[in-house]
Amino acid sequence: MKIDKNCKLLIHSDPNKDGTYQNITAKEADWEALNFGAKLLKQGDTWIHNTGEFEMCIVLLGGEFSISSKWGEWQTENSRKDVFSGFPHAAYLPPNTDFKLTATSNTVDFAYGYTKGDSNFNGYFITPKEVNDMGIELRGGDNASRQINSILPPGSPCSKLVCVEVYTPSGNWSSFPAHKHDERKVDENGKVTEARLEEVYFYKFDKPQGFALQKVYTSDRSLNEIAEPHMNDAVLVPKGYHPVSAGHGYNTYYLNFLAGSDQSLANTDDPDHKWVYNSWKKMDERLPLVTLEMNNG
Repeated sequence: MKIDKNCKLLIHSDPNKDGTYQNITAKEADWEALNFGAKLLKQGDTWIHNTGEFEMCIVLLGGEFSISSKWGEWQTENSRKDVFSGFPHAAYLPPNTDFKLTATSNTVDFAYGYTKGDSNFNGYFITPKEVNDMGIELRGGDNASRQINSILPPGSPCSKLVCVEVYTPSGNWSSFPAHKHDERKVDENGKVTEARLEEVYFYKFDKPQGFALQKVYTSDRSLNEIAEPHMNDAVLVPKGYHPVSAGHGYNTYYLNFLAGSDQSLANTDDPDHKWVYNSWKKMDERLPLVTLEMNNG
């Protein structure tokens, strides 16, 4: 885990001989639940692993792979060549699962999040069509417009993991108005109105020199960091509000993994900025940035 010298929440890509270029454990992140990794393999290379006490979601970023486990033999088909070329394939694997992932294209790029979970769920494969069928969400408005694709949304058959990917057009704000999810709150009916979640933002851009800015702050500014993520960097969100601004000229992608008290995305807005919701006039016409049809391109 290569921490930026100026921002303790910014984790730079750190390529390893086995193809791993991000490896963030809960212990290293100094939090409780969430772990994250990203890996690049060449054709024929394999990743043989056991999930142990963790449930895991593997998300294809680009290329082709196959996965074999007791839950089935899964092979990607018409997969995206990169995150700006269509929807993902993904695999959910519960605890105590032996699996073998094999690169079946010249290179394969994938990320994975994992957290301690129970064994009450089966493993399953998620196709681009299934991601599309869950529905593309265009959220926000004006220059705070973005696209959200659900991979492992709340209500998925899993224990605690949540996974979505977000596309933010060049120059736009994202995760805005700023929100937080760092304390568990329940209303009088027992409904969770804010979950206590740890979160990783994992970044890619449509140009190699692209960048974004992300602020992570609490109301009292006891945490107040500004990160400048570049290609393959990650930002940790242990608590607080965490808006993003995409650099002008650079369409921005981030993959979000979350884990904590609930399989939920319940959050609380920064009250200083909630007024923004009523100011938007229209959705950014550049959206959606990716569609299912691109997988066949």
